[in-house]
Amino acid sequence: MKALIITDGTESIQSIALLIKDSLTDYITDICTAENFKGNEVLPSDVFFIGCSEPSPASFNFIEMMFTHINFASRKCGVFSLNKKTSKYLLDILKDSEVIITEPLLVSDLKELKKADIKKWLKPIIK
Repeated sequence: MKALIITDGTESIQSIALLIKDSLTDYITDICTAENFKGNEVLPSDVFFIGCSEPSPASFNFIEMMFTHINFASRKCGVFSLNKKTSKYLLDILKDSEVIITEPLLVSDLKELKKADIKKWLKPIIK
């Protein structure tokens, strides 16, 4: 199975993405920054994840446009961020794609984040 993690490339979000990748033991997982994302990387993925540290980063302009024109009705997506405002932004850009989204992962303190927290969050996404 394949997974894709799309990030804004910030250090904190990249760290969370690496923890997610490490927890997806049954998946071949790629991490891609939004500025390098071309769109076709998500097509072969069984599940994808998207995270950023602040709402509306410039690198997400293409992603915002793409997700309003593509249908992911049978796919699952995990959203992760550092605050509720950013989570809401990510959920808003995904809503037109009809992707199945679970509760976002909010990480207010990276030092407090444990692998068990990631695995618990991933459970409904990858079941």
